[in-house]
Amino acid sequence: MPTPNGSRGGMAFSAAELHVLRRSLAHALQPSSAPLAAEEVQDCLRLAQSVDEAVREAARLRAFVLDDLARYRGALPGSLSGYLDLLRQALAAGYEPTPDDLAALRALRANPAAAALLERARTVAERSVRRRLSTTPAPRTRLLTLAGGREEPPRPAPAPKERPRPERPVPTPGEVFPPRRKPTPPPASGLAVM
Repeated sequence: MPTPNGSRGGMAFSAAELHVLRRSLAHALQPSSAPLAAEEVQDCLRLAQSVDEAVREAARLRAFVLDDLARYRGALPGSLSGYLDLLRQALAAGYEPTPDDLAALRALRANPAAAALLERARTVAERSVRRRLSTTPAPRTRLLTLAGGREEPPRPAPAPKERPRPERPVPTPGEVFPPRRKPTPPPASGLAVM
């Protein structure tokens, strides 16, 4: 079974697994007239399941290390040496420091090791922010180069929906609320004259 190698997503494969991987890639890139044998297909499926399990294991390992780092950060300043060691290892493995990490290092900058690590973490954080701001997400495309893949015809864009017209016209506010009539003065008959 392939095993996670480091926290950057690397994997270690055995010689047999590399042999299966090489055969399946060769068949995918240059499909022969003969399909893969049932045993070769089973080998490919087992390898795919093993790779999926190794990816899940790497994610669990990374989550454990990050939780451990958060525990040490929460116990500062008493856990200073352990926190600095864990953060140094995490940065070496590609970890991007969080604002909490930077704040903790700023609070500990009286320690020379923490001050040096603060500069390194600040550099990594700035580089990460620049990278995220400079990259625009590329549109996702389908992988059509593998044998057996099929190209779907492009779908036509949906026509804009027209709003249905009401069966009878919508009344105007003047029709719904007729204008009020001005009151008329009462008749003058029956009034006493002076």
